[in-house]
Amino acid sequence: MKFVDTISGILILVGSLGLFLFGMKLMSESLQKVAGSKMRSILASMTSNRLRGVFTGFFVTTAIQSSSATTVMIVSFVNAGLISLVGAVGVIMGANIGTTVTAWLITLLGFGNFSLSALALPIIGIAFPLFFSNNSNRKSWGELLIGFAILFLGLNFLKSNVPDIESNPDFFNFLSNYVNFGYGSILIFVLVGTILTVVIQSSSATIALTLVLCYNNFIPFEMAAAMILGENIGTTITANIAAMVGNTSAKRAARAHLVFNVIGVIWLLIVFFPFLNCIDWLTIKINGSSPFVVDSVKPFALSAFHTTFNILNTALLFGFTPLIVKIAEKLVPQKEDEDEEFRLKYIDSALLSTSEISLAQAQSEISNFGKRVNKMFGFVPSLLLEKRTKNFSKLYKKIDRYEQITDNMEIEIAKFLTRISEGEISELGTRRIRAMLKIVDDLESVGDMCMQMAVNIENKNKQKAKFTQTLYNNLDNMFKLVQNSLDIMYENLFSEYSDVLIDQARAAENAINDYRDKLRDEHFNTQCIKDYSYEAGISYTGLYALCEKVGDHVINITEAIVDYKY
Repeated sequence: MKFVDTISGILILVGSLGLFLFGMKLMSESLQKVAGSKMRSILASMTSNRLRGVFTGFFVTTAIQSSSATTVMIVSFVNAGLISLVGAVGVIMGANIGTTVTAWLITLLGFGNFSLSALALPIIGIAFPLFFSNNSNRKSWGELLIGFAILFLGLNFLKSNVPDIESNPDFFNFLSNYVNFGYGSILIFVLVGTILTVVIQSSSATIALTLVLCYNNFIPFEMAAAMILGENIGTTITANIAAMVGNTSAKRAARAHLVFNVIGVIWLLIVFFPFLNCIDWLTIKINGSSPFVVDSVKPFALSAFHTTFNILNTALLFGFTPLIVKIAEKLVPQKEDEDEEFRLKYIDSALLSTSEISLAQAQSEISNFGKRVNKMFGFVPSLLLEKRTKNFSKLYKKIDRYEQITDNMEIEIAKFLTRISEGEISELGTRRIRAMLKIVDDLESVGDMCMQMAVNIENKNKQKAKFTQTLYNNLDNMFKLVQNSLDIMYENLFSEYSDVLIDQARAAENAINDYRDKLRDEHFNTQCIKDYSYEAGISYTGLYALCEKVGDHVINITEAIVDYKY
């Protein structure tokens, strides 16, 4: 019977933690829906220097209550080239401070004289009509309030259902077995905090559990503080696991976060007990009691410990940001020919979050798609002029490899966009998904056109058809016009879609069409006097016609970008 009671107690505790975690997730995701686009704009515009980046990371993480969400957006911006890795580290430092606000909310509203759990059901009652609203913004506010209420209901259940030590001496007895090893116990509990955060996948939930365990006197104050240090490491390991399938920039950002937090934990462990004495002094000054003696002030002391550590760690390591970046770059060296491997740079199913962040990831991936297509077209003029068989074969295979990559990218991005559309998404979001699907379809078609040009050139060589210098010059001019239109498309894909204007793209498309008409008229006139062979003429007309088709797809992409914002 005692065993059954123990198992039941564990399940109730896990269920309470799950309820807290669900509330945190719902609140975080709804906050991102309410303010997601604004948060992205702030992150993109306020990271011009490291200090602004720190404040940006703090305010954004405080607003959306998720350092993981902030990190996902920052990694997206680093990969897109909107901010440097140095700027990203500043934001990550600020996000570390911002995530401590969660501990203060739990401490003040969950452990204070006034407990928000008493108002949880009335809050849900107020939010309930909003939750079923057809207006996506009101619905998100309803989800936010419900998540907020559920979070504190879960915390209340967590506090109420932690077994009483006197009546259940064996419950969590394994923890008390490791508190008497002196400094070794500190290291053990750092490891416990790290593992718990990796398993639970939420530093906020782990911190809540730590506060409850310490508040109920299952673990001493100093061991709880050590667990919080471990949680700081654990939350970075989660990001590193998620970045394993990412690109070099994603891995470097994740490693920089890990290096920053590990260095912080190491220096604090060196001064651990003097630091705790300072927190003890501060708690006595403010609350009149010591966390080493009075259980009720332990949540406050742990929150103060958490915040003070992250602020000091940022202050101490802020000037060493370039060194942290260099360490991250050493840990994740740049791969050669990374563009010639099929790998999505931004989209990772493990990081699929709210529609706003997911659309940002998709937009970055589409920009990368455009970059590859632009590079692929650049091989075509070189292939036409290549005379050496070995070099021609190598370049032809490269174009063929890129064509396969474009096919795979279209499929994977389309799948990702379809997954986003299956969730809760606004009418504007739906229109944006349609625009993105159109863009990836046209980008893949540009890749097909490039491959067809390569096949055309290969057939010309097999037939030993000779181009005159005039034909080479004409095609060179056409290639330059198409390259110009691709460069405009490339710039538009990497810009804020709301800022894109279509006039320049249309002018480039008109220039391609006009030049195609000119070449076609000249070709028919020249054929009459037989300046070049019939086979050469077929290849020539095929190449400039394919160039014009590339121009058609390119203007379609810019038109879809413009449609994206309406």
